[in-house]
Amino acid sequence: MNFLKIIYYIVFTFILSIVLLLIVSTFPISGNIKVMIVQSGSMEPTIKTGSIVVVKPMNDYKIGEIITFNIKGAEYPITHRIEDIGVIEGKKYYITRGDANEERDQTETRESDVFGKSLFSVSYLGYAVDFAKKPIGFILIIGIPAIIIIADEIKKIYDEIKKKKNKIRSEND
Repeated sequence: MNFLKIIYYIVFTFILSIVLLLIVSTFPISGNIKVMIVQSGSMEPTIKTGSIVVVKPMNDYKIGEIITFNIKGAEYPITHRIEDIGVIEGKKYYITRGDANEERDQTETRESDVFGKSLFSVSYLGYAVDFAKKPIGFILIIGIPAIIIIADEIKKIYDEIKKKKNKIRSEND
């Protein structure tokens, strides 16, 4: 296998991964795994800014686990570690803190606001997914490579047709 084919397959795999992450992060399936993009450094060095976090809803969360949750009025979901668990009027809530933050979060997180537990994160991949969500990013990361791949396949089909025509001509001569 030559060097260009190796590069081709690496780029193709990268683009396919971005497309899949884009689909999963844009159309999350309720009650299933979600992909979130970390927008701040509050969990560094554990989870870096620009990482993707794969989150799965659980029935129960424990102290020390990293969860992703929504706070009313927040621009995007927050991913922090559970420091304590409490109950108010029979409803469970979590006290959280980012690993890089000195203070606990000011608001308690209700169980109903939790998207899920962080299963794992991939550093910096969130930048590519976020860029791919923008029109210019979509064109550059998905559109242009897709056109190149389609053009390459059309060329292969054309070459095969040409070979068959030449073979038929040589058999008829």
